[in-house]
Amino acid sequence: MGAIVLKGATLYDPSHEGGAQRRDLWIDRGKIVRPGSVKKVDRTFDLTGDIVMPGGVEMHCHIVGPKVNLGRRFFPEFDPDDRMGPIHGTRATGRLFAGIGTTTAVDAAIPPLLARHAHLEMTDTPLIDKACYLLFDNNHFVLDALRENRLSELDAYLGWTLSAARGYGIKLVNPGGIENWKQISRKTLHELEEPVPGFGVSPHTIVRGLAAAADRLKLRHSVHIHCNNLGVPGNVQTTLSTMKALDGARGHFAHIQFHSYGGSPDDPTSFCSAVPQLIEYVREHPNISVDVGHIHPGRALSMTGDAPFSQVLHQLTGGRWYAADAEQESSCGVLPIEYRPQKSLVHAVQWAIGLEWYLLMPDPWRLAMTSDHPNGGAFTRYPEMIELLMSRDARQEAMSRMPADLKSRTHLAEIDREYTLEEIAIITRGAPARLLGLDSKGHLGVGADADIAVYRPSSDHVRMFGEPRYVFKAGQLVAENGVIRAEPLGQTFTMNTGFDDGVVPRIKDWFEKSYSIQFSHYSLREEDFPPAVPLAGR
Repeated sequence: MGAIVLKGATLYDPSHEGGAQRRDLWIDRGKIVRPGSVKKVDRTFDLTGDIVMPGGVEMHCHIVGPKVNLGRRFFPEFDPDDRMGPIHGTRATGRLFAGIGTTTAVDAAIPPLLARHAHLEMTDTPLIDKACYLLFDNNHFVLDALRENRLSELDAYLGWTLSAARGYGIKLVNPGGIENWKQISRKTLHELEEPVPGFGVSPHTIVRGLAAAADRLKLRHSVHIHCNNLGVPGNVQTTLSTMKALDGARGHFAHIQFHSYGGSPDDPTSFCSAVPQLIEYVREHPNISVDVGHIHPGRALSMTGDAPFSQVLHQLTGGRWYAADAEQESSCGVLPIEYRPQKSLVHAVQWAIGLEWYLLMPDPWRLAMTSDHPNGGAFTRYPEMIELLMSRDARQEAMSRMPADLKSRTHLAEIDREYTLEEIAIITRGAPARLLGLDSKGHLGVGADADIAVYRPSSDHVRMFGEPRYVFKAGQLVAENGVIRAEPLGQTFTMNTGFDDGVVPRIKDWFEKSYSIQFSHYSLREEDFPPAVPLAGR
C-alpha cells in the first residue's frame, strides 16, 4: 500500500486543533505521517471544499456473539442485509459501518464462556477494528471474591479472564440482578443495598468493587455500567445511587437514556425526563462518562444481557421473546420492538431524553453517540440524529408530530443549542476513542491510524453523513460514494493487564467444580484466530 496525500480539505480534528483547519494530510503504511516525510507519493486526492474527519468510533453496540446470532435466527423476518434493519449479518455489519464513515466498533456484552463465538464472528466482520467488553458482574467467582474481600484473587481472576477470552474491558449489566433473577426468583426490580440470594453481596458492593478493580488493573477503559432497573419510571434514583457507589473510581454509564427516567415505578403515567438532575451530578464528577443510547422511530430489536428487563418488556408487549443463561456468568434476552413516538407518549419522552443528553451535557468529551444498536435502532441511522442535533428547526418539526404532553414531561422544547461540526466530530470520534483509551483512533495527528472519512458539505446532514465521498481504513480506500471498494479484515484489540499466575490453580480448582466444560477448553487459543493487538494498561 503506497503513500497518499489528501489535499485541500477542511479538517475537523478537535483532539489537536480548535475549529476547522485547512491543511493537507499525508498517509503512509496505514498511518498519518508528517507532511513531506514521504519521498514517493503514489496517489493524491484533491478534496478542495470537502470535510475530513477521523473514522468514527462506536463504543457500545451489539454486533457479534451468541445473543446477536440468536436474534438473527429467532427473527428471520429481519433481513440481515437491510441497511435500515435492526440486525445485520457479519459482513453486512462491516460494510454498513464503513458506509457511514465508522471504522472502529466495540461489542458491549460478551459472556467469557461464549467469547469463542464472538471472536469467530469478529473474524468474519470486515472493514472495522473491533473489541469487546466481557460480562463480570454476575459471575459466581467474582461475587464470592467480593463478599470475602479477596481482592488479590479478584484482580487475578479478572486479568486471567480478559486474557483467556480476549476481552477489552469489564462490563456490568444489572449488577446482582441477573443472578437473583436466574435463581428462580424472577425478580425484576432491585435495590442497590439488597444482597444477592446465596452470595450475600449487594449491587452497590459489586459496582464499587469492580470499578476499583478496573482502576487497580489500570484498564484503558473504565468499568462499563448498565445500571439496575433499566427502563423503569423513577430509575433516576438508581442511576444516581450507582454513580455515587463508584466512590471516586472511574465509571462509564452505558445507554444513559434508558436510565434517566423520573416519576414512580408504581405510577407508569408519571413517566418523565430526569436528565438535568443526572447531568448536574455528572458535571461535578469528572470520573464519570456516558454514552446516550438514543432511540430512532421505527423497528428495533431489544437485545441485552439484562434478561429480567427482557421479561418485563415481553409482558408489556406480548411479543415473541427468547431468554438464555450462561452458566456461572450471565443471561441474555431478545425480542422485537417498534418505537412510535408520534403515537406513544412514552416513546416520545424516550426520544426527547436522548436528545436532552446530547444538548444539555456541557462537556462533550465525556459523552459518546450511541443507539445501543440494535436496542434503540440501527447505527446506520446516526445521520438522522446528527441532523436533529445540528438543527433546532428539525427538532421542533419532529416534536410537532408527537403527543402534546411531551413538552410538559421533557425539557427539549426549551433548548436552542445546535451542534457544530466540531462537536459532532467529538461525540462520534474524539470522545469515544479517548474514553476507550485507543490512542491511535479518533484524531488526525501524526502517528494516528489512517482511518478517515471524507464528506461533502451540505445543509442536508442526513445525506452528508449517510454517504461519505471517501472512507479510508488504515490508509486504504475502502468506500467511495456509498460503494465498497475493498474489504480488509481490520484488527481486534484486547487488554494485556498481566495477572498473578499463582492464583490460576485456585481458579482452575473452582472452575472444574463449577462449570460444565473443562478448564483447559475455556481459554481461546491464539492459533485459532487472527493475531490480536494487545494493549497494555495505563
